Amino acid sequence: MKVNVYDFDNTIYRGESLVDFILWYMRRDPGIWPHLPGLACIGIKDALHLFTVEQAVAAYAAFLESYYVKMGDLRESSVQFWDRHEKKIKPWYAAVRREDDIIISGTTDFLLDEIMRRMGIHRYIGSSIDPATGKFRRLCFMENKVTLLHAYYPEAEVRNFYTDSMNDRAMIEIAEHAFLVRGSRIRQIK
Repeated sequence: MKVNVYDFDNTIYRGESLVDFILWYMRRDPGIWPHLPGLACIGIKDALHLFTVEQAVAAYAAFLESYYVKMGDLRESSVQFWDRHEKKIKPWYAAVRREDDIIISGTTDFLLDEIMRRMGIHRYIGSSIDPATGKFRRLCFMENKVTLLHAYYPEAEVRNFYTDSMNDRAMIEIAEHAFLVRGSRIRQIK
């Protein structure tokens, strides 16, 4: 089955949703503040594409294992976050959206679940963290996106792939057509 596949952050969503969530959450819990310098460093390395998958897992480990596990159930926080940030979904996506679209994102599932429900998207894959241990169950990042796509949707053949980043090179390679999204500008690159 040929489908369109979309990255989420900076592609459909204007910005990095996890960064926006942390900035939103820090007003509610000052306990996150000591972790902000480390998270900022991780964010910069991620933006500059200086991570391998293994390095990304290691970089996030300290935060996840020391702070994330203490955050508790984040479903209500996610609802409140999206109440304020849903407006950052780019309008162009609504115009091209299809029922069989697949969203594939490095954003964590606790954050994606709510916005995907609101948008009526049933097929998506995000990163997943065990809330009890803070360890990644899956990291949906770089070449892992292809592995996860094949594992969750083995029948899917990627007709069009939309992304904001060459970090998604592995997804670009398996797509018939690929598009680079910058703001609301979309340019075919394959």
